[in-house]
Amino acid sequence: MDKEKVVLAYSGGLDTSVILKWLLNKGFDVVCFMADVGQLEDFEKAKEKALKVGASAVHIEDLREEFVTDYIFQALKANATYENRYLLGTSLARPLIAKHQIRLAHEVDAHYVSHGATGKGNDQVRFEFAYYALDPRIEVISPWKDREFLNEFRGRTDMLNYAEKHQIPVSATLKKPYSEDDNLMHISHEAGILEDPSAAAADEIYSKTVSPKDAPDEETLIQISFKDGLPTKVVNLSSQETVTGALDLFMYLNDIGGQNGIGRMDIVENRFVGIKSRGVYETPGATILWAAHRDIEGIAMDKEVMHLKQMLEPKFAEYLYNGFWFAPEMDFLMAAFNQSQEAIDGTVTLKLYKGNVMAIARTSPTSLYDQDLGSMDVAGGFDQTDAKGFIRLNAIRLKAHNVILDKKKIGLYHVIQPGEEA
Repeated sequence: MDKEKVVLAYSGGLDTSVILKWLLNKGFDVVCFMADVGQLEDFEKAKEKALKVGASAVHIEDLREEFVTDYIFQALKANATYENRYLLGTSLARPLIAKHQIRLAHEVDAHYVSHGATGKGNDQVRFEFAYYALDPRIEVISPWKDREFLNEFRGRTDMLNYAEKHQIPVSATLKKPYSEDDNLMHISHEAGILEDPSAAAADEIYSKTVSPKDAPDEETLIQISFKDGLPTKVVNLSSQETVTGALDLFMYLNDIGGQNGIGRMDIVENRFVGIKSRGVYETPGATILWAAHRDIEGIAMDKEVMHLKQMLEPKFAEYLYNGFWFAPEMDFLMAAFNQSQEAIDGTVTLKLYKGNVMAIARTSPTSLYDQDLGSMDVAGGFDQTDAKGFIRLNAIRLKAHNVILDKKKIGLYHVIQPGEEA
């Protein structure tokens, strides 16, 4: 009788290596899936490790281009920022990984998928909501919510002992007392010594960005060009470098942002499961792009569209953070945001200096800015006497409200109580 197949989202680290062996011991045929979303990883070494532990196959896929064009740039259109601070690097990668994990499960005729996310975190819902949205019939094995697994592994020491017992080659030790998630958009640092929010993160924790105090003493000037709300070109005005292409452009902004100490964030955030957690993030390239995109919208987007969009952006970020990328409400918001970007064209000039991103100039062929109309020196076709009637009409309700307040103050305004005749 053939064994049931399970496709495991495999990272090559301690947790998923132990989970791989645990699934094998439960009688599954395990196919490992590794998604290259820009993390620093020796994929061939990880593949060799998985095969040595007992995986029947290891599939490695380069998803970096798709990550940028279909996920990061979609979030850029929405200026997506969770709780006004976090740029959602991990949240964006999970549905992409889950999508291709489900696709692989169909290809190898696996009825099960598995992941290594814990029951306390956000990633479990991001993976599993995506699984079920893409294939309602899929069976999910989530070891960190399995009582048998939890009884066997109470912590990191138990996992290291298990790895030694089963001759699982792992490089993990207790020397790095915190957890990291790395991808093209960001790296997050959390848990361990970072669980005390009153303790500042040491400089050596950061890996994608230099400390702002060590960044160059000279400002770096760049220009980012947009077409339909998406970046198409970066020009470094300081070095005259020009970069095009979605992936190359984003990687270049990561490099130049990191060199200038841009994109560090140390926050306490609210997880979907109801727990507050402390996270330290580095998001250099996206921090630059988000600043540039908001600025180009300022000159090229209609006022009422912008104000409506700004009310919807926090919901988009919340749905994304909570794992609802493939939900109908996200389809609705994406359609609205895509429509809003149809004429968001132009170029933004930015100054990068010691952790700061400052938009200092912008130009747009679809600009709604009329210099003469907005000028304080020329009329520009604006009849200032029209403002008299504009103010009078908008003040009608304010005057009416004031009359009610005055009557209330002097006792002429009476609120009818329940049971009292009018």
